[in-house]
Amino acid sequence: MTNPGTPATTPPFRLRRSLLFVPGLRPDRYPKAMAVGADCVCVDLEDAVAPDRKDEARHLSLPVFGETGVGRAERVVRINGVRTIDGLRDILALSTTPHPPDALMLPKIRNAEEVHWLDDVLSHVPVTFQVIIETTDGLLNAAEIAQASPRISTLLFGAYDMAAELRASRSWDSLLYARSRVVHAAARAGVDVIDVPFLDLQDQAGLEVEASRAVDLGFTGKAAIHPDQLAIIHKAFSPGDEQVEAARRILATFALSTDGLLVVDGKLIEKPVIRAMERILALHEAASAVG
Repeated sequence: MTNPGTPATTPPFRLRRSLLFVPGLRPDRYPKAMAVGADCVCVDLEDAVAPDRKDEARHLSLPVFGETGVGRAERVVRINGVRTIDGLRDILALSTTPHPPDALMLPKIRNAEEVHWLDDVLSHVPVTFQVIIETTDGLLNAAEIAQASPRISTLLFGAYDMAAELRASRSWDSLLYARSRVVHAAARAGVDVIDVPFLDLQDQAGLEVEASRAVDLGFTGKAAIHPDQLAIIHKAFSPGDEQVEAARRILATFALSTDGLLVVDGKLIEKPVIRAMERILALHEAASAVG
């Protein structure tokens, strides 16, 4: 079980500012998606595939993870729900594939027991888990789910399914409590947390606003449905020059401190701030390394 006090910067630090979806029936788009600079690329076997084409999507998509030299992105596959026949078929296929992805995205997880079960079933498969919180049960149990397995690297907020379950609109304000609860669970477990995609490809200004709100709330990344959204997302979730310089100044002053009492630019700096500054520099270094 993940230690609740483990900071998100615990090595190895991996960028998860953006996650780009690829439809499971279009494996031809996978190499292109891997090359556009997203931090994670997810082949979607769930929402992007009609019920009568699930077997076809599985057959077409899983072989792409055997490809090499197609980019730095974390390779993810979103399976169908673990309580569905198609989800069980996905899991069976993944249990025997010679080239598994880096991570499995798990939709509609309701409780920690579902994660425990999958952890056991795939004990021989070296994959991490990205868990979507998008049901009312999942929201209620988010803290326990986030710590259900050391494989969990990321929580994701599924706004559209969540809004339907809550009988709420999809607006930012109506889902603020749900978003905050997921962020809290992820922060407590020391894992990343990714916000839902912004679906209006023509509204770049709207994407900027929503990405900025997600940053302010504590999200570490945002999903995307098109490469044109990546630049805005990466800018929002990467530290600015002023943040980086402030972090360096605070950490340099802290290194010289002998009494634990630290004041920088007239502000008292305590240990939680030091952890935040360390994360800013780790994120900056990782982002700088990929350009």
